[in-house]
Amino acid sequence: MSSTIQLTHVSVVWPDGTVALDDVSGTFGPGTTGLVGRNGTGKSTLLRLVAGDLDPTSGTVTASASAVTLPQSLPSHPGSVADALGIASIRAAIAAIEGGDVDPARFDAVADRWGVDAEALAALQTAGVAGDASLLDRPMRSLSGGEAIRVGLAAIRLSGAPIALLDEPSNNLDADARADLVAAIRGWPGTLVVASHDRALLEHVDRIAEIHGHELRTFDGPWSVYEEAVAIEQAAARRHLQDADQQHRRERADRIVAAERRQQAEAAGRRRQAAGGIPKIVANGLAGRSEQTSAASRRLHRGREATAMAAIATAEEAVRDDRSIRIAMPETRVPNGTTVVELAAPGGPIVVRGPERIALAGRNGSGKTTLLRAIAEWPARPSRAAVATVSHRIAEVGMLAQRTEVDESATLVEVLRAANPQASPHAARAMLARFLFRGDDGARTAAGLSGGERLRLALARLLLADPAPRLLLLDEPTNDLDVDAIGSLVEALAGYEGALVVISHDERFLADVGVTRRWTVEGGAVRDEPVR
Repeated sequence: MSSTIQLTHVSVVWPDGTVALDDVSGTFGPGTTGLVGRNGTGKSTLLRLVAGDLDPTSGTVTASASAVTLPQSLPSHPGSVADALGIASIRAAIAAIEGGDVDPARFDAVADRWGVDAEALAALQTAGVAGDASLLDRPMRSLSGGEAIRVGLAAIRLSGAPIALLDEPSNNLDADARADLVAAIRGWPGTLVVASHDRALLEHVDRIAEIHGHELRTFDGPWSVYEEAVAIEQAAARRHLQDADQQHRRERADRIVAAERRQQAEAAGRRRQAAGGIPKIVANGLAGRSEQTSAASRRLHRGREATAMAAIATAEEAVRDDRSIRIAMPETRVPNGTTVVELAAPGGPIVVRGPERIALAGRNGSGKTTLLRAIAEWPARPSRAAVATVSHRIAEVGMLAQRTEVDESATLVEVLRAANPQASPHAARAMLARFLFRGDDGARTAAGLSGGERLRLALARLLLADPAPRLLLLDEPTNDLDVDAIGSLVEALAGYEGALVVISHDERFLADVGVTRRWTVEGGAVRDEPVR
């Protein structure tokens, strides 16, 4: 049975007055739709509306069938794997019955799902998570980010819901898990909406739906088709803006010329009157008619200029503004030959010298994040990484973890100044503007930020700290960034003069930032090799 989702003039306004969605209308039909848009445009909010977890401030959301969602917060789920799969109550009822409880409510809870453990383990196996029945009792927080996402995919399969909603499903997935996800998307029955910034993943959807401005627009085809369509559209929009600007310049020039001619004519008339060439009564009549003509001329030219200005405003609305992250990182240079990090590993020492760029790779759960944290925390805490021991590290280090934490009650200015106390409030606002927090955004509290905004704030706090980091440790930095912001981050890191160690499953991002070495964590050891 085909399932559809209909949004009609939907708006969502948070209690503090922040507008999350503004008069959005559109339809999601059968098949796979990639939901895209810049951070803060309301993608996650839209999915919550469709799932029924949030009511719109105005407008209506209608789904022809039930929907189940894969949330971004799965890695921090407070319960067990069984809780995340939605089968904990069934398992509890079976255990009670096996213990002698004959309450009819227990049998109602089980219904016909006496083999729920086997059913769940099969779904987990299909999603790429192997294990026995004890796996179902493991805490979700003990899983890696990729394992948690796979559990979520298994939960959606188990639910049998006709509409599935995936919110950034490829975050924290290794290459094998991404391949499993792509395979799942390709063969997914019913209606599937995937909110994502992962360009590789979006190449496998049937269509792209974009939230931009007040519109939800659909483009038939994958990401590459959408990208080309927007590029053509924006080229035309810029030409229209250029034409409108030129027309405004012409109208302004015409107004100035007309005003100068009127002034010259009026001056000539006054000179003739002063010379006695025009009787006073005639001069007064001519002056009156001249003033009427001048007023009409001014109205005409001002009207034309106002029309030209309105055309510019209309054209500007069609041109997408520059949303690049502007990052300046002073004093980050590491001279060639300077030892930045040294690891004692079973296969021999691993040394980073100068501004090297290293990708830290390996399957989910192999110990990549543990090794990165060991580098970040040395020498204050002993190395916790089993694959290598940190023996040396320069002092100026900054780490961006997968799960960033900030004081929810603090303003953005306060968060930034905590990392850079020497910055005045005015300087902090200027710094925030380079990370797309402009105008009054500095007075916002961290509690109201979207996932992408939260990461941008964490990047600002990290990169603009005092002292500036000369070693950057990044754990999946692109997970919550939109495509434009990823490009801006690549540009910023291209100008960074320190050393970089980054965990990322986004091979395009790694190539763009120019990694030259790869540490692969596998089998309890680290393999160091150049990138070919």
